[in-house]
Amino acid sequence: MEKIEMNRVILIKYGELTTKKDNRKIFINTLYNNINNKLKGLAFYIEKDLSRMYIEFRDEDLNEILERINKIFGIYSYTVAYKIESDITSIEENILNILPSTNFKTFKVETKRSDKRFPIESLDVSKRIGGLILKNKKDIKVDVHHPETIFHIEIRNDYTYIYFNEYKGIGGYPVGTQGLGLLMLSGGIDSPVAGYLAMKRGINIGCVYFEAIPHTSLEAREKVINLSKKLLNYQNNLNLYIVPFTKLQEEIYKKCDPSYMITIMRRMMYRIMDKLVKKYHAHVIINGECIGQVASQTLTSMAVINSVTNLPVIRPVACLDKLEIIDIAEKIDTFNISTLPYEDCCTVFVPKHPVINPKMDKAILEENKIDYETLINEIIDNINIMKISNNEEFNDLI
Repeated sequence: MEKIEMNRVILIKYGELTTKKDNRKIFINTLYNNINNKLKGLAFYIEKDLSRMYIEFRDEDLNEILERINKIFGIYSYTVAYKIESDITSIEENILNILPSTNFKTFKVETKRSDKRFPIESLDVSKRIGGLILKNKKDIKVDVHHPETIFHIEIRNDYTYIYFNEYKGIGGYPVGTQGLGLLMLSGGIDSPVAGYLAMKRGINIGCVYFEAIPHTSLEAREKVINLSKKLLNYQNNLNLYIVPFTKLQEEIYKKCDPSYMITIMRRMMYRIMDKLVKKYHAHVIINGECIGQVASQTLTSMAVINSVTNLPVIRPVACLDKLEIIDIAEKIDTFNISTLPYEDCCTVFVPKHPVINPKMDKAILEENKIDYETLINEIIDNINIMKISNNEEFNDLI
């Protein structure tokens, strides 16, 4: 976009991205592209270098831009900074202009002088500006340990940036730097949180929903669509793969030992996920399994279920307790949707006494009672793909 003339910018710090050495440019360019995509429809201009990114904006768009970038992974912190010429007179004049809009009792000044050509050393700049603030602001004092306000002065090669009130971003890696993973998205609390945490590590996700109509409802599907939309806040596009699981689940219910039904069902889901990951050129399976939470999530059960695939399986919430998971669900605004009373296929056929320590040979014996290879191939051929968008007109099956 065309450069916007103004003296304030949003200054973005990368944090963890600066540890990437030779790959740093890839991570920064991905973040740059993600920000561009998220800010579509607004007036802005972005400049980037290896340690900072700067967004120029129109005043009326500031709050909207800040709200959007607060949902972009790869940003360690951000602030609104004053962009000025790199000379001490300009720094002093701008500090004096900023002071009337600030309210504090204690402060300190921190100066970073990246441009070593600047004739005054960092500590001397801090002392000089600190003295100016004390002279022009009544009833305040310096506190170098626990100040209410920190005046940051960054003297860089092109401009100097003055800012305070720095805000934490959501950190992590930019989505897309680690490729595609497919998330087993049920209507529960755990799997959307697992998807969010996977995206935080740079994984671009697609969502897979196992549907068993008429045993599950269209309301249950809509619930998963709405969860997918919440996850869309953190990446630029998202496909929802709707798996017609009814025939296979009914076969398991009719022919398999009831205590092993959940184990067999999960093994079938993993087989389907294995095929989908390969078909859509993804890299990993992601799910919301949490150790010990239900019968299929004991370590013994996980080992028996997981054995049907050689693909890596990521379980981001595996070692969190339920309250920790709920805290994240509330933070990303999925909790109220997840607690709507519409059952998914994992809950409609739950036996009274599911096995918690299944035996591998018994699981194989039970699943061989059904022609699952034929049924799985039929399922793969009939999967519906929904392109999830914040724009309702694009929420159509493709």
